Amino acid sequence: GVQTCALPICLDPALATRAAPNDTVFIFAQAAQGPRMPLALVRQQVQSLPATVSLDDSTAMTPAMRLSQFQEVVVGARVSKSGQATPQSGDLEGRSAIIRLDTANTVTVTIDRVIP
Repeated sequence: GVQTCALPICLDPALATRAAPNDTVFIFAQAAQGPRMPLALVRQQVQSLPATVSLDDSTAMTPAMRLSQFQEVVVGARVSKSGQATPQSGDLEGRSAIIRLDTANTVTVTIDRVIP
């Protein structure tokens, strides 16, 4: 079966004032062990939060590194002021616990910290 991760993404109300509605939100999955490069990436805007996003092989960054090749991933969500995929100081971020892709998951990722 196709391995899909459907995740509710929300922004901590305490940080809501630090994010503009049209700021970019990057939602990405990384292997729990191994390369730090995102396996899948979806782009949203703050105004669409809370949003449920699906990460699967169709959102892979590169065909050589697909979500379906890994059993355990961590999902992160980052509000980017600059719109750049690289984390910048002042960006807002949240991460999930380790998610096993072979089991049904409902994991909420809360963006709850500021990158120093």
